[in-house]
Amino acid sequence: MSTHSELFTDPIQAIPPVVREHLLSYCTQRNQHSLAMDENVHLGTAVLEDFVLSGGKRMRPIFGWTGFMGARSPECTEDIEAVTTALSALEFIQACALIHDDIIDSSDTRRGYPTVHRRVEAYHREQGFSGDAAHFGESLAILLGDMALVYADDMVMDSGLSDAALRRIREPWRAMRHEVIGGQILDITIESKGVEGVEAPMRVNRYKTAAYTIERPLHLGAAIAGADEKTIAAYRSYGRDVGIAFQLRDDVLGVFGDPAVTGKPAGDDLREGKRTVLVARTLAILDARAPQRAARLREGLGHVESASDIQELAEIIADSGAVDEVESHITELKNQALATITAVPTVAGILGDLAERATARRM
Repeated sequence: MSTHSELFTDPIQAIPPVVREHLLSYCTQRNQHSLAMDENVHLGTAVLEDFVLSGGKRMRPIFGWTGFMGARSPECTEDIEAVTTALSALEFIQACALIHDDIIDSSDTRRGYPTVHRRVEAYHREQGFSGDAAHFGESLAILLGDMALVYADDMVMDSGLSDAALRRIREPWRAMRHEVIGGQILDITIESKGVEGVEAPMRVNRYKTAAYTIERPLHLGAAIAGADEKTIAAYRSYGRDVGIAFQLRDDVLGVFGDPAVTGKPAGDDLREGKRTVLVARTLAILDARAPQRAARLREGLGHVESASDIQELAEIIADSGAVDEVESHITELKNQALATITAVPTVAGILGDLAERATARRM
């Protein structure tokens, strides 16, 4: 595990192994409880353990720790081990979101590996269980996503933070959980309604991604340290801008990304019919310039049958000029965030580096 000094001098490199140790320790404890209940319960929670330990860049705890560092005063007496434990719980929030999101999107892969529900589905078939394998996989994965949310809450409460710190993080923690699930509800609804325009997907980006990825982790770290309102406001503004830019980058990668980098099939957003900002801008441009191409894109979204269909729709988007607009928006949001974070000079350099990494999708 990294030393305390490395956490303060090089958090981007030092935090991930610390987080992994905390997650491993916590999962080991919970798996003992699961095994005491029944071997089948243990088999399920072992899948959750493998999922949270086998990938991810730990960006949420990194942002949370950076928020703590920037707001920490000489009077702060919070135990470092307790702080890193509490912030590691953010990985269980992400696990819940990803497991459920993959079920909703009927995704087959995540980080280059089978999604949790597909993995459990395959296990059902291998064991020759009765009933529908796909239903079994989805059912168990839903419960494992729920279990991850339970683990997150318990890990924070058992972290060793002071009672005062636990009181300070209660509101941002509550808000973060509500926002990420509410954002998912919003995403499903606008996709099903076929809502067009940039406003709706931007609202999804704000709550489904930006809030729990960057904004609230920074807020939580600052709250643990006992930050003033000015610092929290700066963190949250930075987090919203970088978080939305992060999702806009994901929108581009969802159409044009290399599967070796994204861990997902090429054109996955087109296959799923995602109503992203990129798609919204493309349709707006083509409605004015090339209505037939706009109609083809609307027709094809969510109804892709072959690799050639994906290539055709991707070319329509590429030729529209919408990608350049989204790239400009990413740069604008990043620059706004960099200007905002000068209000917290102690970590402005680290947050500048993190903004570059997040918006270029190098973390």
